[in-house]
Amino acid sequence: MKSYLPSIPYPSAGNGAWSPVTSTINWCEEDYYASIYCAEIVNSFTNLAFISLAYKGISSCIRNGHDTDFLVGFISYLAIGLASFCFHTTLKYSTQLLDELAMIYTTCIMFYSIFSYRRATSTKVVIALSVFLLAMFITLYYHYLKNPLFHQNMFALLTAIVFFKSIYTMEVTLRQAREDQRDLAILRRMWQMLSVGLASVGLGFLIWNLDNAFCPILRRWRREVGLPWGILLEGHGWWHLLTGVAQYINLTWSIWLRYCLNGEQDDVQLVWPSFFTSVPVVEPTEKAKSE
Repeated sequence: MKSYLPSIPYPSAGNGAWSPVTSTINWCEEDYYASIYCAEIVNSFTNLAFISLAYKGISSCIRNGHDTDFLVGFISYLAIGLASFCFHTTLKYSTQLLDELAMIYTTCIMFYSIFSYRRATSTKVVIALSVFLLAMFITLYYHYLKNPLFHQNMFALLTAIVFFKSIYTMEVTLRQAREDQRDLAILRRMWQMLSVGLASVGLGFLIWNLDNAFCPILRRWRREVGLPWGILLEGHGWWHLLTGVAQYINLTWSIWLRYCLNGEQDDVQLVWPSFFTSVPVVEPTEKAKSE
């Protein structure tokens, strides 16, 4: 791959301040080529998408008084970004666990939120205890196995359960309870949100797999095109950006769904000026603000 754009050569990979690598995974980005203090600089700094969107979500929850479940969800989302930054900076097994277990715990929080909604207090306690025991089992068994595939499969399974339960709630409960064209318009808008989120996850997953499958080729292409253009071929970085957006959209959709399930859809509105240049926010309506 020949580049006709101005560029600078890639520095050589090597050892750094955090060497040796002790993580059970090492991604396709070459180690310590840009700084001795950061093992994978693109994979590290693309987590700023998680951190900035988490801050936006936390601010929205505090400012607008959304349910505590979602404030905790966005704080956990922030923890994923920070843990992933630490992992890709150091490539240490300890920070790898921080990153991967933060993903599991965040999904468990959303699992509890969706399954405990409108349940009796005693049932909520049972669900909370069950989710806690599940999280501890995954933690201990994964630490014993040290096999990333186990983590990936558990994360995918939990995410799928939460997602399809949310879809079921939206379609079965909310659609049956609709009152007028307003509610149908809300459902259409929700499906638009889900479509954008699913497209982001799907594209991110595709790029993530291509990055793993064709790593030697991608590394060669990066060195041929040089910096900064080679950064665009860092597939795991794209995974961070795309899944960061998808997770933010999922949490925001869950907030809006909760208001609708509570019969409070007239009190809030989804503010999303553009699919491509902004992210959605659930804000109070002018009527709700004046009350």
